[in-house]
Amino acid sequence: MFKKSLLLGSTALLLAACGDAATDDTSEENTGVEEEETTEETIDDTAEDSGEDVVIEVASHLPPMTDVVEIADEVIEDGYTVELVEVSDNIQYNEAVLNGEVDASFAQHEPFMEMFNAEREGNLVAIQPIYNAIVGFYSPVYDSIDDIEEGAEVAIPSDPTNEARALMILADYDLITLTEGVGFDATVDDVQENPYDFTFTTIDLLNLSSAYQDGVELVFNYPTYIEAVDLTPEDAVFLEDDQGFTFAQQLVVREDNQDSDAIQALHAAFTSQEVYDFLEELAENGHLEPAFEVNE
Repeated sequence: MFKKSLLLGSTALLLAACGDAATDDTSEENTGVEEEETTEETIDDTAEDSGEDVVIEVASHLPPMTDVVEIADEVIEDGYTVELVEVSDNIQYNEAVLNGEVDASFAQHEPFMEMFNAEREGNLVAIQPIYNAIVGFYSPVYDSIDDIEEGAEVAIPSDPTNEARALMILADYDLITLTEGVGFDATVDDVQENPYDFTFTTIDLLNLSSAYQDGVELVFNYPTYIEAVDLTPEDAVFLEDDQGFTFAQQLVVREDNQDSDAIQALHAAFTSQEVYDFLEELAENGHLEPAFEVNE
């Protein structure tokens, strides 16, 4: 198993993070069209040309996502090797796939990917849900939802899709009411009724655990991130009920390479019995739910 770290240019990071209209002027220059046109041929023909394994590069971020990538490398069919490309934030992996620097990513749910496509005029596609992370709200103050008091500060993610996800959970528990039909576009401006007079603070997803440590009364978080402060979903005040796997972590590729032999081999490895068994072990601890049937 090979690993390498990926560092992108600061300009690309800034444009992606801001979603600035100026990206329209540079999109053709920076979207890696030339790489996209040749990537499928490269990853499918390397073995035939050189006699060596085709290396499929997959960008990922933190465990258990990186663990799944490593298991996929162990079980992928002969002729292929999966290389884990570790990234340090929630921008790099999409830019890397879009620009042809890697072949796939495993780090996000489909609504987040769709937001990226809209901002960057991207052609990323989610080809397989792998697992659904059990997200929820944590508190250093409250032991149960019945303890919540008026005027509490609520920390939610600053990116649009996860902000909407957090608000929808609060609405499901009747803690707030949102504008009817707003769905995945919900922001704090769509809070119509706020009976607890919550004060909302939007924070980068990677910094929400720090908000918990700083004493914020209610904090949205993922199991992967809240684990940094020695908490698990069992410690949550309340959890999301996402039976439709809307926010399942997805294997994401480009539209132009999704039908290649290499990506099909990668798909089979990600939906293998070995990956499923690994996820089932984590499911026993309440961290997640597998979102696929073996080799579906």
